[in-house]
Amino acid sequence: MGKAGLLALLVLASAACSEAEQEVEPLPPEGLRFVQLSANEVEHGERLANVLGCTGCHDKNLQGHDWSDELGVLWTANLTRSAEKHSDAELVAMITKGRRPGRDLHGMPSHIFTHLAPKDLAAIIAFVRSKPVGGSVHPDPTIGPELRKMMADGTYKSSAGEVAEQGDAWPPDMGAEHAYARHIVRATCVECHKMDLRGDDPEKEKPPFSVDLRIVGSYEPADFLKLMHTGKAAGDRELEMMSGVARGRFSHLTDDEVEAIRLYLVEVARRDP
Repeated sequence: MGKAGLLALLVLASAACSEAEQEVEPLPPEGLRFVQLSANEVEHGERLANVLGCTGCHDKNLQGHDWSDELGVLWTANLTRSAEKHSDAELVAMITKGRRPGRDLHGMPSHIFTHLAPKDLAAIIAFVRSKPVGGSVHPDPTIGPELRKMMADGTYKSSAGEVAEQGDAWPPDMGAEHAYARHIVRATCVECHKMDLRGDDPEKEKPPFSVDLRIVGSYEPADFLKLMHTGKAAGDRELEMMSGVARGRFSHLTDDEVEAIRLYLVEVARRDP
């Protein structure tokens, strides 16, 4: 997200910089790759895994989490076991196509990851492979009667189904100036706030509801930065979903990225109210 001019090289320190450190990319090529804050691929992948929610859904140790509810049994995968079993190409397909060998995935927001840069995907996989293998392989999902009905009437789709429907969609285009922020918003905010950024329809969705992100047009820069990094809204309010998401994911965005997102959403509010 537009937190992009990140590393200032001091003349005095340049002599001490290693060759690897000098390879850090200060700006995302063509605005379509996350800024790489570290020359170390695993460290870059770890930042992306936090920002994109991998460590939130699969836990910090990447060994998976039980999200089962009345709809059925649903574990997020033990990624350390997945990395042990699958090739890089198969892992990329899980991330971006919502499919693993033999079946579709469920609950994986692959449709928002379809335009991640190959180098960013490689960094995420490098980070996953860097974690120690541990924990068990979790059971495949079960589909209860209510979920089966939702699948039949089209209100619930597998991850591969979401990719087929939305994999090429984008949030509103506000021009080249906002391309990087739009790229990050697509890979993050869209998961809850939808591709058009208008959030949930209270008449169709169950609470908690996601809001229309055009509301960010009314935020002061400092207030938006505080929300994104601490989860605290105006008046130090805790928000039901956003506060935890912000602390777990968006606190890993740079100040420049957060401001770029705000400016993009301000422009969306102005031009696409």
